[in-house]
Amino acid sequence: MPVDRELPTQEAEDLLALTRELADAELAPRAAQYEREERFPREVFRTLGDAGLLGLPFGEDVGGGGQPYAVYLQVVEELAARWASVALGVSVHTLSCFPIDNFGSATQRRDLLPEMVGGRLLGAYCLSEAHAGSDPAAMRASAKVTDGGWVATGEKAWVTHGGQADFYSTFLRTPDDGPNGISCFHLTPDLDGFSAAKPEEKMGLTGSTTAAIRLDGVPVPTDRLVGEAGRGLGIALAALDSGRLGVSAVAVGLAQSALDVAVEYARERTAFGRPIVEHQGVAFLLADMAAAVESARATYLSAARRKDAGKPYARQASIAKLVATDAAMKVTTDAVQVLGGAGYTREFPVERYMREAKIMQIFEGTNQIQRMVIGRHLAAESAAAAR
Repeated sequence: MPVDRELPTQEAEDLLALTRELADAELAPRAAQYEREERFPREVFRTLGDAGLLGLPFGEDVGGGGQPYAVYLQVVEELAARWASVALGVSVHTLSCFPIDNFGSATQRRDLLPEMVGGRLLGAYCLSEAHAGSDPAAMRASAKVTDGGWVATGEKAWVTHGGQADFYSTFLRTPDDGPNGISCFHLTPDLDGFSAAKPEEKMGLTGSTTAAIRLDGVPVPTDRLVGEAGRGLGIALAALDSGRLGVSAVAVGLAQSALDVAVEYARERTAFGRPIVEHQGVAFLLADMAAAVESARATYLSAARRKDAGKPYARQASIAKLVATDAAMKVTTDAVQVLGGAGYTREFPVERYMREAKIMQIFEGTNQIQRMVIGRHLAAESAAAAR
């Protein structure tokens, strides 16, 4: 069902209308088949790029859309309501552009960013490692100083768009910058020794390729360093704050779609002489699902508006990610319940939605990590207020 949105400008309203039109025409008809075939929809990303939807939150001076984050996230939600894998891809692409947009040199912003946000290139974000998923400070993949730059060695895990992306924002330990030194690099797959492993076989989001990236003595030129050497962990954590809002929007779009399917089914399915939506047990379940979706949407939009206003939003981003992804898991599970036996079959999409929702509680920092982050922020804010 259409979502009643409050948008700041006519331009934003037109953008959402374009997004819905594209999503209905290009995403919705492909989603189920591509997910069954575990097929990466690169042509869909090209279509979105041509429409300007891959650079929405970036400045017009570098070829972006110049849109507030709150508007960009609602675009992501609309995409997710048709196809979560693609919406996640847009969020990851935005995340991968963040380091150069916020920490890159003037030359990098001028020479690299326009193509990155312009829609023809697709990005990936390489932070996690197999042994250090939620603890990026424990990474082992490294880049050692050599004549003319660095040599990178190691493996990054769980890379969305791994083997498909045109550029990779990659975080590597740089031991020459001290025992805790981590730096950010802009890597491309044409570098010698750069390769992708076999894609992971996943329970959901199978249209989104996830693969490890292997660095076998990759020569990294000096101009590929993003920000200051040794300061990469701060860049990574700052990027994750905005990335968590992207995941929140994806989760809400997925939950909204599950709710829509459940409501439509409950109106048409009859039991004991009347539509099951008229039975209190089902009606109350649907009401709770609707409340969860709207609450999650309001939470991510509140955090996004703080970001747009230049206010601290890290705690609010973690809250949004926690609330939205837990809501998506519950709403998709309840959608299967509303459809009963039919919901457990592939005739309806809710079983796929349920599988897709699970990973959202895990990536961009598990929801257990979000609770730790929120708690630490609360403790720090309390201590600051007591001074």
